[in-house]
Amino acid sequence: MVDGDGVSDELEPADIDVDTVEFDGVRTRVTRVQTERSAESGRVFVLIAGIGVAATYFDLLAPTLAQDARVYALDLPGFAGQRAPRDEPSVAFFADQVEAVLDRFGLDDPVLLGHSFGTQIVTEVLVRRPGIRRAVLIGPVVNDRERSTVLQAIRFAQSSFFEPFRLVLLAVSAYLLCGFAYFIRVLPHMMRYPLTDRLAEVSAQVLLIRGARDFSSPRYFHSALVAVARDAWRWEVHGAAHSVINGNAIGVAKLMRAFTAGDLARRGQMSREESRVPQPAYGGIPLILRAMRYRAQEWFSAKQGDEVGVAHAKESHAAVMWRAFTGGRA
Repeated sequence: MVDGDGVSDELEPADIDVDTVEFDGVRTRVTRVQTERSAESGRVFVLIAGIGVAATYFDLLAPTLAQDARVYALDLPGFAGQRAPRDEPSVAFFADQVEAVLDRFGLDDPVLLGHSFGTQIVTEVLVRRPGIRRAVLIGPVVNDRERSTVLQAIRFAQSSFFEPFRLVLLAVSAYLLCGFAYFIRVLPHMMRYPLTDRLAEVSAQVLLIRGARDFSSPRYFHSALVAVARDAWRWEVHGAAHSVINGNAIGVAKLMRAFTAGDLARRGQMSREESRVPQPAYGGIPLILRAMRYRAQEWFSAKQGDEVGVAHAKESHAAVMWRAFTGGRA
């Protein structure tokens, strides 16, 4: 379990398996994360990241959630070194890929989590699949008052001032791997998607989470989304910005567990101290260098289409980070 001070002695190291699911000529990479305790769990989380980034953003959240649930983190086509599609990369296209993953693994009623652009994809899947009962939308975009690419770039830059430097580097490396040309192909679809209108058609219970310093996903936009949703919760995390899923993964995991258990208040705020990821128990510069090495291996393996290399790099990075955050326990 996770307590208010960070990582508990009861946490188990997570096992990681990497698969690919092919649908309509393109592939989605699926990183499956679980522990011995959660292997037979009936609770399942499917994690979908934002534009240009992928499962890498969940490297702290996924193993935390995996303490009592099976976790599937997706690298969608064109992201994280996956081959880009010939078809237009619309929200509907990405929703097709998520549905293919759900069908491949027999996931009839998982809890879907979308972050940023991922909230649009999750919403589209929810409209199509009313049998899914719960979802979590974190830092949803694009708010209806600011449908301007320039203005959204400014908002993202404003939020970046409050992000840890390692997250800025993580984002930059992800965008480089995605490629500028593909990013520009996806961007107009994100800007046009009518999230407010589509969310009104969703029957699932929805938890909305934002960082208090997330200029890309302002509070008034969350108010508008809650107003149209049929059954919504809303929470705000103090001290967090747009990448709350990583820098405040402990708090996000707490909120998600309470939500799925039916123990979460309809609205509230979480303190920075309760939500943030603790400093590593050991590591320093050697830890940073090892983590960067495995990220580089993942990057180059993905560029070369070496899925075995990608899987090895993901597993190695997870092991290094786990030992750092749990004081060296294997």
